[in-house]
Amino acid sequence: MAAKFEVFKDKTGEFRFRLKAANGEIILASEGYKQKASAEHGIESVRHNAPEDARFERKTSHAGKAFFNLKARNGEVIGTSEQYESEAGREKGIEAVKKAAAEAVLHDLTH
Repeated sequence: MAAKFEVFKDKTGEFRFRLKAANGEIILASEGYKQKASAEHGIESVRHNAPEDARFERKTSHAGKAFFNLKARNGEVIGTSEQYESEAGREKGIEAVKKAAAEAVLHDLTH
C-alpha cells in the first residue's frame, strides 16, 4: 500500500485530512475546515512545506510526550502528529511525513 492523504468529514460536519504512511498509520492530521477546498489546499501546503525541516515545530505535550506541528511559511499550523514516547520516535515521524507527502495519493472519503 502506498502513502495516502484522506479527506473526510468529521462528526461535526467539518472537513479534515490525514496523511497515512504506507503501513496505514496516521502520521499527520489537520484541523477542521468549513470548506472541502480548504482541506484540499491544506494537503497541497503539506506537500509544499514537508521537504523543509525548518517547517517542523518540535514540541512536548503537558504529559511529557513528544509531537510535532508542520507549519506553513506564514506560521499557521497545517497538521499535527500523534504523540510519541520519545524524541527519537518524533524524528522518525517527521521523516515519514517528509517521505510520504510527495508521493501520497489523495483519497476523497466525503462521498
